This record gives sequence, structure tokens and C-alpha cells, in this order.
Amino acid sequence: METLEKKGKGSALLPFLLFIVIYLGAGLYFQAQGVEMAFYQFPSVTAMFIALLLAFCQGKGTIDQKFTVFAKGAANENVLTMLMIYILAGAFSTVASAMGGVDATVNLGLSVIPVHFLAAGVFVISAFMGTATGTSMGTISAIVPIAVGVAEKGGLSLPLFLGACVGCAMFGDNLSMISDTTIAATRTQGCQLRDKFRVNFLIALPAAIITIIVLLVVGRPETVTEMGNLSFNVIKVIPYLAVLVLALIGMNVFLVLTIGIFAAGIIGLALGDLDIPLFAQSIWNGFTGMNEVFFLSLFCGGMSEMIAHNGGITWLIEKLGRMMKGNKSAQVGVAALVSLADCATANNTVAIIVSGPMAKNMSRIHKVDPRRTASLLDVFSCVLQGMIPWGAQLLTAASLTTIYGVTMNPIDILPYMWYCWILAAVGILSIFIPFADGICRKDPWNWEYDVAESGVAAKKASLELERQESAQTPI
Repeated sequence: METLEKKGKGSALLPFLLFIVIYLGAGLYFQAQGVEMAFYQFPSVTAMFIALLLAFCQGKGTIDQKFTVFAKGAANENVLTMLMIYILAGAFSTVASAMGGVDATVNLGLSVIPVHFLAAGVFVISAFMGTATGTSMGTISAIVPIAVGVAEKGGLSLPLFLGACVGCAMFGDNLSMISDTTIAATRTQGCQLRDKFRVNFLIALPAAIITIIVLLVVGRPETVTEMGNLSFNVIKVIPYLAVLVLALIGMNVFLVLTIGIFAAGIIGLALGDLDIPLFAQSIWNGFTGMNEVFFLSLFCGGMSEMIAHNGGITWLIEKLGRMMKGNKSAQVGVAALVSLADCATANNTVAIIVSGPMAKNMSRIHKVDPRRTASLLDVFSCVLQGMIPWGAQLLTAASLTTIYGVTMNPIDILPYMWYCWILAAVGILSIFIPFADGICRKDPWNWEYDVAESGVAAKKASLELERQESAQTPI
């Protein structure tokens, strides 16, 4: 690889360091000032833009030459694919929500779960909602107000209920096929969504089962409370189920999301919840709603290429290589890398985007299956995101309690984030006892073609087609 042949240069990493200093520093400053959602006051894209300017000031060459390097990274196939998936996922989520899919899904779940098991039930509902919608924040916003009311009426521990809700919102965010964390993890590592899901699921499921058992034991209400009106139309849940099932069976993700968008739109039109202009506006709002992660990924892709061009990635790998003696220590390194990035940025998607290129290089050097690396990136970024008190998830959950006149500090919820604590333990265990690596053993990675063995024939055919087209193109 070109990046590995260049001479290592630690100063090339200064743009990434500047980004973290600005983003983390601004968050800590606003938090000290008592500003709500302190770590979200200074936009991450602005911090990345300033860091990008520093990258343009480094190295030799003219501005035009440096922009050529930037454009090469920003226009990388994986980056562009990731950007398209982001906006389609945003459109699906917005259209499905506009036609009432979120309320229908929540009410369906609450109507079938016995009141005595509400804490575990909230966990399960959050899991489905997070997996179906791909957003932990949307899940928390939809379910926490209900959870607070139930906890208050039933005499249950409010932090326990909030921990259950936020914990399994992170479960869904971690596993969802349309989650920006899943998209970022798989695209930066060059593997398929469904393959990463299979590895990830075998880590997340045991953690979820253990958490449910804990909630069944300690989460019983002192009194039985009435849930009130839980009307729903099961048809509105169909788009979420369709996207989940189609993605799992291996359908192309662009087609899956497009089907989801129009399935939600058609159902909304048929039931009168949408009209044509509102449907069109919802698609557009979904596109624009992903603008932060869209621009962040674009800037980061270009800046990563510039850093690699200047020798930054080579230097980092050389330093990390001294601590990593083999496959397992490299996996621990990937987990630590993305965990530290998430603590610094308070955003699991940003953490994956920032650390993804470095993890990919570590994966190749130490022969860690990219499906495994993608899983580690997603698991540990979600673990930390669900546990840092300055993260949006805990801050939002705590702030939503005020609708019932309750004041809650995010730190009060942290001891009850059982799922994240357990997921961290299971994730570390999976490194040393590879119980989740069945697909990696069954269909091993081919490092020559950088795909699973089952995809080598298709990759060869694609490369041959490119060679023929190149030979036919006049110079």
C-alpha cells in the first residue's frame, strides 16, 4: 500500500489532534458554563473544517496539488457510498416517522408486554425501535417520555427505567442496518453490512439477554399502572420490518432503503397521514437531516488521505505496532482507539469515521478480519457513547424527565446502564474467546483481493472488466 511505503511523520496527525482539541475543548468549556447539550454547541463539522485548513498548511506542494490529494480521499468509492447510504437512511427514517410509524411501533410493543415486566419490556421495545430506525436519539426521544410516566406511576426507579431505555437504544444503534455507525464501520473497513451484523449480533445478543434477566429480577413495579390509550395500526410497522428483513437476506442496501422509503410513503398516502407534497418534503428533510454526518464524512475522507500522503498513518502504525504483537493485541488496540475517540468527540459516528482508516491499516498488518474490526469499532463506540455523561444520549434522557417535573443528572443514570457495561465485558471476552467469529472462519478473508473468499470470483471479474475498459479507452 502506498501509505505504508511513505516515511512516517507524526506531525502529519496534527489536524486530527486539532479537531479533537477544538471539539473536546469547546464541549468542556460550555459544560463548565452550565450550557445544556454542551458538547453539541460547537458543530463537529466546523471543528473538522478548521482541522482541514491545518492539513492544507502542511506538507510540500501547491494548493492545487494538495486539493488533488484531498479530492482523491473525498471521492473515494467507500466515502461516496457511505454518503449515499446516509441520505437514503435519513429519508427512510423521516418518511416512516411522518406517517406515524414510530408511535405505532412503540404502542404495539407496550400493548403486548405484561405490566409486571415493563422495565424489561421498555428494553425490548427500545431494542426493536433502535434496530428498525437506526437512531438511538430517535428511540430515546420517542420512548423516554413514556418510560418516565410509567416509572412514576408504578413506583419504579426512574434511573433504572432510563438506563433500560438508553441501553437498548444503543443496542439498536449498534446493530441496525441503517445506523450511521454501522454504515461508517462497514464502509471504512470494506465489508458487507450483513456480515458485520452476524459478528456483532453474537456479541450484542448475550449482553442483551443478561440485561433482560437482570431487569426481570430487579425491575418489577410496586404497583400495577394503567397504560392508557395504546392504539396503533400494525400496517405502519411494515416498512421497518421490511428494511430489517431485506437487509438481513443480503439485498443491496441502496435498494433496501429505496424500497423502505416508498413503502412508508405509499402506506402514509393510503392511510391519509401523508399527501404528495408532504411525502416529497419528508424525503428532502431526511436528506438534509443527515447534513452534519454527510459533510463530516466528506471532510474526514479527504483529510485522512492528506494525512496518509504526509506520512501520518505510517507513523501511527509504527508506534502502535510496538504495542501490538499479534492479532488479539491489535483487536484490543482497535477497541481502545475508537473508545478514546468517542470519549474525545462524544459522538460514536465521528469516533468511527476518525479512527476507521487507522483501524483498517491495523487490520491488514495484523490480519484481523475486517468484519471483526468493523464489529469492534461499532461495539466499543456505542459502549462509550452510552456511558459518557456528556454524550447526547444520557443528556437527552435526563432532560426529557423535566416534562414530569423531575430533575435528573446524567450521572444518576450511569450506574443503571447495565447493557453497556455488560456489552463491554462480552466484547472484550470475544477477543480472547472468538465465539462470534463463525462467519470469519466459514468464509475467511482473502487479503490479496481484500474481500471474503466467497466474493473473490466477483472481484476478479470486476477487475478484469475495469482492465478491459481501461485498455479500450483512447489516450
